[in-house]
Amino acid sequence: MFKMKNIFTSRRLVIGVIVVIVAIGAITLGARAHNSEKEPSLPVRVISDVSGWTSNIVNTPIRAVKGGFDSIDELMNTYQENGRLTKKVDDLAQTKVQLQVLQQENRALKDQLKISNTLTDYKVVNAVVTSRSPSSWQTQLIIDKGTNAGLKKGLSVMGSGGLIGRITQVNTTNAKVELISDNSQVSDRFAIRVQNGDGETVDGIVTSFNQSKNLIVMGQITSSVSVKKGDLVTTSGLGGVTPSGLYVGKVEKVGSDNYGLSKKIYIKPATDFNNIPVVSVAIP
Repeated sequence: MFKMKNIFTSRRLVIGVIVVIVAIGAITLGARAHNSEKEPSLPVRVISDVSGWTSNIVNTPIRAVKGGFDSIDELMNTYQENGRLTKKVDDLAQTKVQLQVLQQENRALKDQLKISNTLTDYKVVNAVVTSRSPSSWQTQLIIDKGTNAGLKKGLSVMGSGGLIGRITQVNTTNAKVELISDNSQVSDRFAIRVQNGDGETVDGIVTSFNQSKNLIVMGQITSSVSVKKGDLVTTSGLGGVTPSGLYVGKVEKVGSDNYGLSKKIYIKPATDFNNIPVVSVAIP
């Protein structure tokens, strides 16, 4: 039994040596044939064909297995991506439901408090300033949106920081904006409101603009509520067209008219009127 095992082992060794020799010979003959300009001999061609056939037999299942792994990998990636997209859809649906609930609560509160025309009732259309004449720099500008974007006369216009004016003329593709800094007597004034640190409010209108100091002047004030520098100023919505809550600026100082009979509040505007490249229009 022991001898037969040794013989079997020796036989395998001999076969292995023969295979190695044949392989080395095939490689050598192939290299010589490759370097030679003559047509390869018959043994070389036979060995090359056998080697190619053997290589195809070995590589075919390897390629199949590799392709299977690639397919599984792509399937897993697709499954994971599908999971991420499903979660985003679920989150979007939840956000939409929350928005609807908030809108319903907002409407109910407005009905209870008898409040209307706040900024939440408006959509915003952005536009680019296309023209601003040096002769009317402080009074008006032209934007690149008109009736084709839903704009109409009287709508409020905001700059990068806050309220800058309202639309006074509309064409199909452009509109004219009258600025708060316009001091002409025919300009349409805004109803604005100051809220102090105690939550008390003072209502008035924009009566003029101090161009040398770049300050909005608020007049026609009847309230005796105390305000101070830094208090916030917004639109009050009392005019009917302009929504309430549009940011105007901050109180710079409190004074009186030339006769000392009425109070005036000077407001530092939130927007730099000398630099207005783009605007936003509030549309009901």
